[in-house]
Amino acid sequence: MPNNPAQAAADAVRQSILDAYRKAVQSGALPDGAPENFDVSEPRDKNHGDLAANFAMLWAKPLGMPPRKIAEIVVGLVDKLGDIEDMTIAGPGFVNVTLSGAWYAKTLRAIDEAGDDYGKTQGNAGRKMQVEFVSANPTGPMHLGNARGGVLGDTLASILQWTGAYVEREFYLNDTGNQIDLLGRSLESRYFELFGDTQTYPFPEDGYHGDDVTAHAREFAAQHGDKLLHVDETQRRQELIDFALERNVKKMEDDLARYRIVYDVWFRESSLYPTDVDEALALMEKNGALYEKDGALWFAATKFGVEKDDVLRRANGFYTYYMGDIAYHRNKFLARGFDTVIDIWGADHHGHAVRFASAMRALGLDPAQLRFVLMQLVRLMQGGEVVRMSKRTGKAIALSDLLDEISVDAARFFFCSRQSDTQMEFDLDLAVRQDSDNPVYYVQYAHARICSILKNLAAEGVTPKPVDELDFSLLCAPEEKELIRHLAALPNQIILAARDLDPSRMTKYVTEAATSFHKFYNACRVRGEEEPLMQARLSLCRLTGQVIRNVLGILKVSCPERM
Repeated sequence: MPNNPAQAAADAVRQSILDAYRKAVQSGALPDGAPENFDVSEPRDKNHGDLAANFAMLWAKPLGMPPRKIAEIVVGLVDKLGDIEDMTIAGPGFVNVTLSGAWYAKTLRAIDEAGDDYGKTQGNAGRKMQVEFVSANPTGPMHLGNARGGVLGDTLASILQWTGAYVEREFYLNDTGNQIDLLGRSLESRYFELFGDTQTYPFPEDGYHGDDVTAHAREFAAQHGDKLLHVDETQRRQELIDFALERNVKKMEDDLARYRIVYDVWFRESSLYPTDVDEALALMEKNGALYEKDGALWFAATKFGVEKDDVLRRANGFYTYYMGDIAYHRNKFLARGFDTVIDIWGADHHGHAVRFASAMRALGLDPAQLRFVLMQLVRLMQGGEVVRMSKRTGKAIALSDLLDEISVDAARFFFCSRQSDTQMEFDLDLAVRQDSDNPVYYVQYAHARICSILKNLAAEGVTPKPVDELDFSLLCAPEEKELIRHLAALPNQIILAARDLDPSRMTKYVTEAATSFHKFYNACRVRGEEEPLMQARLSLCRLTGQVIRNVLGILKVSCPERM
């Protein structure tokens, strides 16, 4: 039984057309030389049929014939068996296809057979892929941008897994560099303040003012007293940094776990030095990508397709952030062997993403192996106004603040409801509403309604029969067929979401599935019909519930049985 009924139908139609064309060539009705590549897809207007094929339009020039004439000859020779019920010609030569009742029945049996695995395909089988996302600086709480990036990355990883790939979720922990040095100086100042000294280490002008910094210093002092007052400055700062980072990272892990995100790898930037950096530089030197100027080490990026060169190691001996990124990606591809790496970054990193193609070439790698999802900003709205501060803390809204206000289900669904490259207004009022205007509530309600139908009929002694005992040809109402066609489309939608790196396809798909189900339920009675029709409709309900659960599982959104 095919796990992709929609694609199986399109393939069957394509093959039937090609078989008919070969018959036409053999009979002399059409000349040889038509290309085999043509489109078989859903028409924009569903009234035209289940599928549409444009072969006649594409064949007109190579065959030297009007497209409608080609269509008439081919359609006349098509064997209308199996999945095909009828073919009609429209306009100058478009061919519309009506699928048979056998295909609709086969689709429902395929969903039943696959169950929790329905929608899974194997297009990426054998591929090792990594999704790196959030990767927030460990110097403070995660913000709204991290909330959006977290859901996008986590859901995308699930989508890729459903296409057969081996996928690792990774958090890149920036535990070196200026921001960490600044954290150390901020902690040091707060630590001395606790012992009445505000002069020796005044608080840095651009230091971290968060309450968490003060809390870390206070906790360290409570545990270790004044032991750091008289030690070497470097030692003092490092001990304070290590102490704070351990707690900040634990807070990140806890917040993300609450958000249903668990990483496979937490990769520390500090682990890149010196080995990965040295190996990346050796490889770039081998490929003629390095030169020295004014005491600094430069990347000859212009040789690899960008407008200007970049400094990798400053004259003072310190490496740039870009050098760390290059070494990190060399590690991903050459040390750990990922076939594809996907980085989810803020839209402000657009320039960095563009120039990274040159770095990939300098490492001897294919830039197409590295893909970026550039994420636009989020505006939090409430009462029609922008919300900038947490009511609880009076400060910028963190991920934990958001999850105190709304459910994880709503947060995950809403953040996946828009393409990453679009700015987003997150409506807090809508997220907590319990009506059909709230999309996650609307979808969950469809699932709960299905569970209620099954439960109520079971109480009357009616349980779904095995699908092999059912007559699905009875499901011939337009609403029934529309719902089945939508269920059939799930595997292709997952494939397209993986191809386009677009998790919003999943929320759109499952919302439309809920709409199709509600339309069916309002138009077609389940209880009270003759036994054969009631059983067929009951199974359609059950299998719709299965599909909704599968999609919400990808989104990591719960599926309540009662609401």
